Amino acid sequence: MVLSRSPRLSGKDAESLACRYLEARGLVLIRRNYRSHRGEIDLIMRDSQDLVFIEVKYRHSNRFGGPEEAITAVKEQRLKITAARYLQETRCPNAMARFDAVAMSQPIDANAGYSYNWIKNIFH
Repeated sequence: MVLSRSPRLSGKDAESLACRYLEARGLVLIRRNYRSHRGEIDLIMRDSQDLVFIEVKYRHSNRFGGPEEAITAVKEQRLKITAARYLQETRCPNAMARFDAVAMSQPIDANAGYSYNWIKNIFH
């Protein structure tokens, strides 16, 4: 994967890194960037028998709060509505599903890797 030339990650780059991070932990990618009229889900993956809807948040700095703080109640509602639409479209309305988030931060040390915080069941 080639990252953008900007010193900051693009949303697409962050999603690609988060996807690789989760795949290394056993999740299997089903779909990226699923969109409906009400919102978008960054990654849809499978974790054993569970379908996982994943929101990826990246922050260059914590100046305006950490990446986790960007997942608001409004964002939660949009994700849930969009996930319900996905389940209807794929004819899997009773699938075991959960919502996770991957919060990524810029490394302070240029030689360090990005910081990942995988939050399972973020809305519980």
